[in-house]
Amino acid sequence: MSSSNVTYTLRYFPVIGLAESTRLLLTAAKVEWTEEHPEWPQAKPDQPHGRMPVLVEKSSDGSPDFVICESGNIERYIARKYNLLPADLQQAAHQEQLRDLGADVGTFLSVFAYSEVEETKAKAYEKFETLLKTVIDVQTKQLKKNGNNGHLFGDSLSYADITTYGLYKNLLIGFARFKPDIADSVRPMLSPEVIKLISTVEAHPLVEKHTAKADSLVSVVSA
Repeated sequence: MSSSNVTYTLRYFPVIGLAESTRLLLTAAKVEWTEEHPEWPQAKPDQPHGRMPVLVEKSSDGSPDFVICESGNIERYIARKYNLLPADLQQAAHQEQLRDLGADVGTFLSVFAYSEVEETKAKAYEKFETLLKTVIDVQTKQLKKNGNNGHLFGDSLSYADITTYGLYKNLLIGFARFKPDIADSVRPMLSPEVIKLISTVEAHPLVEKHTAKADSLVSVVSA
């Protein structure tokens, strides 16, 4: 299946959530894609692992649909296919480990958001803040190492840049429905280097088709 004759359908909920990086990657790849919001939980049995996001790759040559799930898996598939991850495995691994570290932050925040036990919520948020400080420190060191040019690696938009932007978009805007003051808590923790990356990604020509029509993360971190 060639890349030139495929289109994509992203199945997810109508929220930022775990699909924002995939939206940005599909936009950066300059492919044709649409998004579906299946009825939930009615559509749960129809998904490969019973959850979303799900990506459906369709070919115009009549090949069977290619269907995959799990947000990190979807992101890496798109990034590799459309050269947003280096072909060199070691270089790619450096970018992927940053993405995975950030994903752990979201895990603790999800426990906070969905738990009904106040003690559990409090402990989860404490762990979230502790890990987020580590994440910001790691990202800041890498951004400085790369010359503080708004990119984590090199001088062009990468998988690591996109997933870092997606992480903060979900934390500061997506999770605001569970904790309205989360931006006020996180904003002072952000380094100037991380804020520069956020600004660089949001304004990048490869993704501005999506970012221009969505809530601005730059306006949140600059408030």
